[in-house]
Amino acid sequence: MKILITGGSGALGEYLNSELSKEYEILTLYNNNIGKCANFNSSKTDITNFAAMRSIFINFRPDIVIHSAAISNPEICDKQPSKLVYDVNVNATQRLAELCLQFKAKLIYISTDLVYAGYRGSMLTEDAKLNPISLYAETKLMGEVKIQQTFQDYIILRTSLLFGFTPGKAANHFQNMYLNFRENKPVKLFFDQFRTPLSYYDAARIISQLCQLNIKKEIINLGGKERLSRAQFGRMLCDIAGFNKKLIQKVSMADISGTYKVDDVSLNTAALQSHGIKLKSVKNSIKIILDNIPFDYQ
Repeated sequence: MKILITGGSGALGEYLNSELSKEYEILTLYNNNIGKCANFNSSKTDITNFAAMRSIFINFRPDIVIHSAAISNPEICDKQPSKLVYDVNVNATQRLAELCLQFKAKLIYISTDLVYAGYRGSMLTEDAKLNPISLYAETKLMGEVKIQQTFQDYIILRTSLLFGFTPGKAANHFQNMYLNFRENKPVKLFFDQFRTPLSYYDAARIISQLCQLNIKKEIINLGGKERLSRAQFGRMLCDIAGFNKKLIQKVSMADISGTYKVDDVSLNTAALQSHGIKLKSVKNSIKIILDNIPFDYQ
């Protein structure tokens, strides 16, 4: 089976490269930063260049496309021209769906839990109210719609807060927590924002398993087993790594300016588990991460 990965040098993309290359023939795409894509069959490709993407399909003939490329993170999107964000997150997604239809490839689209209304309560199912409050979430939801309007051989994964070490010490909540705790520095963590965190390892493993299943035209929540606040998650990391829990400074989202106020987008993962997918506990996932700390962070 041939799998095409977009966003191969991104945080999730690098874990997908490692996991999927174990069983499948992959081609992983990157744009500005090659990262560790050099270790795999890879190509420097701008996903907004339709001719270049069509050439990729003609030459590689993927059976499955995993579309993780995006201008991600609400704050990063806000700093970019809106036209660029729409071109990457919406228009390129639509064209990719059209290519999948033409070349008979399944599309697995990495969306976000931030498309949900964060004030509606916990453990949201896939039919919960949608209310994207950032440009990032809005364009990810628009990408979902474009896919559904184009064809039926897709899986849309509304992905929870992912955690782990990311390439090149890029900004990442988990690794920033870890590095600050390790250096005995205090960390401010929300006690009133809740997610169902999932490790990058587990996300890549689950996506690999989904590639083997005959699932079509389905939206699935991709999240962890436990609903945790940021502060609870930080406490769990301290317990496992032996850091000082007194370094945690509990704060409310109301105390912080400049952030999108998403109270609770914890995900109900019954649909995911109905396909035979087994979820690890957050505690076990953290232990695996700490047993495999990249050299850059040691």
